[in-house]
Amino acid sequence: MAHTHTVKRYSGLMDWLTTVDHKKIGILYMLAGGFFFILGGLEAILIRIQLAFPDQKIFIGDTFNQLTTMHGTTMIFFAAMPIIFGFMNAIVPLQIGARDVAFPFLNSLGFWLFFAGGVLMNTSWFLGGAPNAGWTGYAPLSILQDNTGNFLGTDFYVLGLQIAGIGTLIGGINFLVTIVNMRAPGMTYMRMPMFTWTVLITSALILLAFPAITVGLVELMFDRLFNGAFFDVNRGGNTVLWQHLFWIFGHPEVYILILPAFGIVSEVVSTFSKKRLFGYSSMVFATILIGFLGFMVWVHHMFTVGMGPVANSIFSIATMAIAIPTGVKIFNWLFTLWGGQIRFTTANMWATAFIPTFVMGGVTGVMLAVPAADFQYHDTYFVVAHFHYVIVGGLILGLFAGAYYWWPKMFGRMLNETLGKIHFWTFFIGFHLTFFPQHFLGLMGMPRRVFTYQPGNGLEEGNFISTIGAFLMGVGMIVFLINIIIVSRKKADAAADPWDGRTLEWTMSSPAPEYNFKQTPLVRGLDALWKEKMAGNKEMIPAEPVGSIHMPSPSILPLLMSVGLFIAGYGFIYGHHWVAGAGVVMTFICMIVRSLYDDHGFHIEPEELEEKGVKA
Repeated sequence: MAHTHTVKRYSGLMDWLTTVDHKKIGILYMLAGGFFFILGGLEAILIRIQLAFPDQKIFIGDTFNQLTTMHGTTMIFFAAMPIIFGFMNAIVPLQIGARDVAFPFLNSLGFWLFFAGGVLMNTSWFLGGAPNAGWTGYAPLSILQDNTGNFLGTDFYVLGLQIAGIGTLIGGINFLVTIVNMRAPGMTYMRMPMFTWTVLITSALILLAFPAITVGLVELMFDRLFNGAFFDVNRGGNTVLWQHLFWIFGHPEVYILILPAFGIVSEVVSTFSKKRLFGYSSMVFATILIGFLGFMVWVHHMFTVGMGPVANSIFSIATMAIAIPTGVKIFNWLFTLWGGQIRFTTANMWATAFIPTFVMGGVTGVMLAVPAADFQYHDTYFVVAHFHYVIVGGLILGLFAGAYYWWPKMFGRMLNETLGKIHFWTFFIGFHLTFFPQHFLGLMGMPRRVFTYQPGNGLEEGNFISTIGAFLMGVGMIVFLINIIIVSRKKADAAADPWDGRTLEWTMSSPAPEYNFKQTPLVRGLDALWKEKMAGNKEMIPAEPVGSIHMPSPSILPLLMSVGLFIAGYGFIYGHHWVAGAGVVMTFICMIVRSLYDDHGFHIEPEELEEKGVKA
C-alpha cells in the first residue's frame, strides 16, 4: 500500500537552508569551510607581509596579535574541522551502505551551529577588534583588558567557540551512532573502509575531548562577563588551569584533525596502487591506539610551566610512544605502494606527498617531546614549523587528496587534472618554502607571536623566503578555485566509478541519489565493491528486495535554533541580557516545536525508483 504522508520539497535557496540530506550538508560544510579557509589564508599572508623584512610597521602591536589569533582559530576550528565534517557527511554513509546518518535533523543543526559560531567570531573585526590573546586563549592574556581598551575581542572568541563547539559535539555523536548502528548487512567492523574507521575514532575523540574545552570556555566566560575568578591569580584563581583544560582538549584535537586525513590517504593510496591496503588490521589497531594515547600527552605543550621532572618525564615517554602506531601507518602506506600498479593522478600525488611531509612533522614532534630540548625550542619558530608540518603538511595535503578523489562523487564532475597538478606543485613547493626555513629561524632564536625583528641577526633571509612561499601557496589556492569554477560550469557527467574504486560509494551514480541505495547492499568482504568485481559481478548483491524508502523531511528549525544562539551570543557579549534571553528563548521554542510536532517524513515508492531508472 502506498504511504499517504505529504511530501515537503523545496527548491533553490530554501532547499539548502532546510536540507537534512547528509550529502547536501557535506557540501554546505565544504563551502563554509572553504570560505573560512580563504579568510585564514589571507590572515596568514598579512602576517607574512609584516615579517618579510625587519622593522616593518604595516601590522604592528595589537593588530598583529589579532591577525595571529584569528588565523590560528579560524584555520583550526572553522576551516579544517568543517572540511573534515564535509567529507564525513558526504562519504561515510555511502561507505557503510546506509541511506542516511542516524539523526538527519541533528546533522543539519550541527552545521548551522558551527556556521553561526564562525560568523559570530569573524564579525568581531568590524565591532571594535578581533580576539588578540592567541588562538590558545591563554589566561591571563584572555582575561585582561587589552591595551587598546577593547574589552570585547576575547568575548567573541569565547561565545563563537562555544556555539560552534556544540555543533561539533552533536556531529561527533551523530557519526558515532551512524557507524555503530547503520552498517549494511555483512559490514562487520573489520570490513569497514579505513576512512570510516578513522571517522569512528575521531567521533569518539570529539565526544571525550570537547567537554574539556567547553568547561574551560564557560569558566572563561564567567571570568569575563560575570566577574568570576577561575583564572584570576589575585583572587585565588589559577592561570595554569586554563592550559590544562585547553590542552586536554587541544591534543586530542590534533588527532581529531589528522586521523581523517590518515583515512583519506589510506583510501587513495590503495585505489591508485590497485592493491588492498597493506596490513589493514594493524592500521585499525594503530588508529585506536593513536586515539587512546592522544589523551595521555597534553602536558608536552606545558613542559616549561614548571610541573617538575617526574610529570615532564611521564608525558615525554607517552609522547614518544605515540610515534609507534604512527610509524606503523607510514610503513603500511609505503608497502601498499610497493609493487602496486601506481597511477599518479592528482589525488595520489597529494596522498604520496603527504607521507614524507607528515614524517618530517613527526620527527620534529619527537624532538619537542624531550623536555630539556623543549626548554630551548619552546615559543620559537621551531614550534611554528613543527605544527604547520603536521597540520598543513599532514591534514591539508590529505584533504586535497580527498577533494580530488571524491569530487566526482560529491558533485558529479571531474576536477581538471592539469590544473590539479599545477595546484599541487605550486602549493607543495610553496608550503616547504614557507615552513622549512622556520625550523632554522627558531633554532636561531626567533620567538613566535612577535611582529618584528632586528636586522643583522641573520633572520632576514629565512623570513623573506618564508613570505615568498606563503604567496606561492596562495597562487596554488587561486588555481584550485579556477579549477572549481571551470568544472562547475560543465554538465554533471562523471561516471559512477571513475577511479576503478574498491568501496561502496563507487557503486552508485555520481552524484549519489538522495536515498543513496535503491537496495541495501550485501557486503561479502573487505573492499566490498572490489570483491564483487573480482567475482565477475557488475554490481553489488542486494540484501533486500526493492521496497518503499523512508526519507526525513527538510526543516528550517536547525537554522532558526542557530540564529537564536547567535543572537544570544551578541546579548552576552554586550551585556544586554534581555537580548541574550530572547535568543535562548527562540532556540527553546524551536526545540519545543520539534518535540511536539511529530514529522513522519515521506516515502519514495518503488514505482518512482523505476521511473527514475536508478541502478542500485
